[in-house]
Parts: sequence; structure tokens; C-alpha cells
Amino acid sequence: QVQVAESGGGLVQAGESLRLSCAASGSILSINAMGWYRQAPGRQRELVAVISSGGSTNYADSVKGRFTISRDNAENTMYLQMNSLKPEDTAVYYCKAEGVSTAFRPWDTDYWGKGTLVTVSS
Repeated sequence: QVQVAESGGGLVQAGESLRLSCAASGSILSINAMGWYRQAPGRQRELVAVISSGGSTNYADSVKGRFTISRDNAENTMYLQMNSLKPEDTAVYYCKAEGVSTAFRPWDTDYWGKGTLVTVSS
């Protein structure tokens, strides 16, 4: 059983910063990539940033230069440092562990966290 849990969401004012964390736990052998997605009311879920096991990253155009994704492979933990937050960043942020293999399920499987709410006031 793999569990993915986000933390760090909250209410902040525009221009402030917030740091999200995601921890994957279980009998994990490897995780190919980990990513942050977000979904605002009335909008479809979108990719915010993703990082591979090798450390390569990719960002949505809307967050480039403001957000930074990082991970600790040894601890299966991922972070999203969000600076210069804008009201349009308000959304539920989801963590996704991609291409996960475990001792009892050694083939690639994706797991989602339950989400953490980020609200940016103007």
C-alpha cells in the first residue's frame, strides 16, 4: 500500500511565499517522477511542475521564475517553493507519484495525494 500525503497549504496574501511538501510512503522500490498539479474551481486540473528521478524539471509557463520544485529521492519526498504568489494561484494542489514500483507490485503505478488548499488573497 502506497500513501501520498501533501502538507503546507494555507491562506496567504499576494506577494507572499508558501512551501508545499509531499511524502510518499510504503514499500517503495522506486519512483520515476513526482509532480505537482492544481485545480481551481470550475477549471480542469493542470500540471504545475514535475521532477524526474534524475532531477530534470519542467514547469507550467504561468509559474516559471516563481515556483521551484525539488525532491529527496532517498526519502521519497518532494517540495514546491512558491514565491510571489498571485490570486490566480489559488487552487487545490495535488501531489502525484508517477511510475511507482513496490516490493509487492513491481510494475509502474501512479498514486495521487488528497490535495492541499492554497488560497491567495489580493
